[in-house]
Amino acid sequence: MFASSPESSGARGSVRSAAVVNSEIRALWGRAGSTLSPAEQERYQRLLVEWAAAVRADVVEAA
Repeated sequence: MFASSPESSGARGSVRSAAVVNSEIRALWGRAGSTLSPAEQERYQRLLVEWAAAVRADVVEAA
């Protein structure tokens, strides 16, 4: 269902920060308005996966 992106599937050092990914998510929704096209929905799903990986990486780093 969710395809991983190169940013989220690589080594720890390749994960972008949650804040950067969140900014992309906000920009995507800002451009799209209230409805995402199928391509935008796919991009959104990839960004969510990447964001979750970044949050997990932050938690592991903090521990």
